[in-house]
Amino acid sequence: MVAVPRFEADVDAETVVAALQEQGVAIVERLVTPEVVNAVFHEMAPHVAATLPGADDFSGTATTRTGALLARSPASHEMIAHRLILEIAEAFLWPAKTTFQLHLTQLIAIGPGSPAQALHRDQWCFDFFPFPDEVEVEMSTMWSLTDFTEENGATRVIPGSHVGGDEALGHPEWTVPATMPAGSVLIYSGRTVHGGGANHTAEVRHGLNADYVLGWLRQEENQYLSVPPDIARTLPPRVRELAGYQLGAYALGYVDDVRSPQQFLDGVAGRATFGGSATSPEEVI
Repeated sequence: MVAVPRFEADVDAETVVAALQEQGVAIVERLVTPEVVNAVFHEMAPHVAATLPGADDFSGTATTRTGALLARSPASHEMIAHRLILEIAEAFLWPAKTTFQLHLTQLIAIGPGSPAQALHRDQWCFDFFPFPDEVEVEMSTMWSLTDFTEENGATRVIPGSHVGGDEALGHPEWTVPATMPAGSVLIYSGRTVHGGGANHTAEVRHGLNADYVLGWLRQEENQYLSVPPDIARTLPPRVRELAGYQLGAYALGYVDDVRSPQQFLDGVAGRATFGGSATSPEEVI
């Protein structure tokens, strides 16, 4: 059984990317402070309380999935747009891309008694399309808002399952729990076989799931409804770009008279400069 590569918060992006390329999964411990975790909890509490549990076994009938975090929780930006995470995504996702964007945001609360989730790959959402091996289209993250333990449902992963065939999907005994203290983050390829763990405790396991995809793919969570323009205008520039308010590739996603989404939000006239992010590295959280 191969352990998940594990790093301290001062790790550099290059080291994590190397681990992802080799094992398809990595953990960075205590990347955000308890204050950030508590702020996300406070901002999301009323929304989580109003969320219905899943309608099937895969979603989890004792599990809730609360989305629209960019709009609902300013504190979540510290995780979703964390500088290290974006540097890793930039380097790990297909190098020939113009840009990348958020795929989804959700706070997942696995309740007591929840069974283990079926093993799967996140990039199956694209109609199970068989992307070429050299094209990494998705990078997923799971932040621990409570300590993740094997007993309370820590995400289970199969290191190395991002390459090769589908044999790993039939072997839950090959999984290892991504145990980590609150404020840590599990990072994994969209190809990596994984699933939520079973919660054998009396407590709820809370995790913040944020995934990133190439700019020319459809987002799993419709960010334009979750983060409509009136809210997007109030967000930091890089955060609103992550939501999808940017050109995804040459001429992809322009508005009205060939304006970029950034120009549209800012009320700026003129033609778009076709390309990717207009944000400098200094503007990233």
